[in-house]
Amino acid sequence: MQRKIPMRQCVGCREMKPKKELIRVVKSPEGVISLDFRGKAPGRGAYVCPDPACLKRAMKSKALERTFETSIPPEIYDGLIARMEAGDGGD
Repeated sequence: MQRKIPMRQCVGCREMKPKKELIRVVKSPEGVISLDFRGKAPGRGAYVCPDPACLKRAMKSKALERTFETSIPPEIYDGLIARMEAGDGGD
């Protein structure tokens, strides 16, 4: 029997994709927003495709802000952009 592949929705393009292909942004129980490349950090997660166009769309629509109900620090967006430019989406 084949294992079920966990699917998540990108906040930018709203497409369902395998969890491993997406980058996770997490809000910890303490309220700290961070990038979670392993997908194991505790807290509320939101997922973005490793595609600059999806990130741009998510930033324009303030999708991450709505998901976490708080403002997102600029260094989170900077980290996402740097990871995408390096061509390294998820682990």
